[in-house]
Amino acid sequence: MTDKNTTEQTAAEAVATENTTVQAAGEAAAAPASTLTDKERAAIAQMPYEEARDKLIQAVQALEAGGLNLDQSMRQWEIGEALARRAQSLLNDVRARLDAAQNAQAATADTAGTQSNLD
Repeated sequence: MTDKNTTEQTAAEAVATENTTVQAAGEAAAAPASTLTDKERAAIAQMPYEEARDKLIQAVQALEAGGLNLDQSMRQWEIGEALARRAQSLLNDVRARLDAAQNAQAATADTAGTQSNLD
């Protein structure tokens, strides 16, 4: 390789390294570390639907009221997201149970009044 080729390759490698560093920094900035503690996450994971819903409403109201600094707003948003995921998970579980019960009832209804269910 000539000195010119070596210089061009070194410059290209430097640009590639810089682009990778900038991209990594951007990704780190886009995904900040959560402010929720493991204890808070565990508490949310155990909440019944009604409590998660009520606390979610409180978090939304705190954000809508304003007056929070950026860190406080971010924390309320993270709490709200965790509560919303918990509430949605519980609703999904209930939906699955209802679907299973309806399917079982429909299967039973197909044989209602026939000899097969009188034995």
